[in-house]
Amino acid sequence: MKNHRLIIIAIAALTLGACASQSGSSYERSQTRGEQSVRLGVVESVRNVTIEGTKSGVGAVAGAAVGGIGGSSVGGGKGSTAGAVVGAVLGGLAGNAIEESTTKQAGIEITVKLDNGQLTAITQAADEVFRPGERVRILSGSGVTRVAH
Repeated sequence: MKNHRLIIIAIAALTLGACASQSGSSYERSQTRGEQSVRLGVVESVRNVTIEGTKSGVGAVAGAAVGGIGGSSVGGGKGSTAGAVVGAVLGGLAGNAIEESTTKQAGIEITVKLDNGQLTAITQAADEVFRPGERVRILSGSGVTRVAH
């Protein structure tokens, strides 16, 4: 029983560790000290969106391991083997679903009219409020674009 708790804690840690930030104000270490281009514009519109959760496979593998261990304790002999297989399959499906749902987040799609007249749209986490008519900066570099005040 003690081992089962440790495995569940490990799954939770791995699943949460798979979360990648889509925040406009969050930078990965590799994005620091790099040059970014800056464009200026005005927010045209803001639309709520959902940023899908990750599907890295970590949740499925961890869930399959827990399900297999749990299923193997059912019955004895061949029943134990069948229980382990069924437990692994069900655990894998559950782990995959848990990973995706725990890493899903609210996002916004910000459409900006640049000073040169071009329209562009950027999607990022909904951790900052943007309103139509606001002046904003669009920062691009290292393959990432974000909107900032």
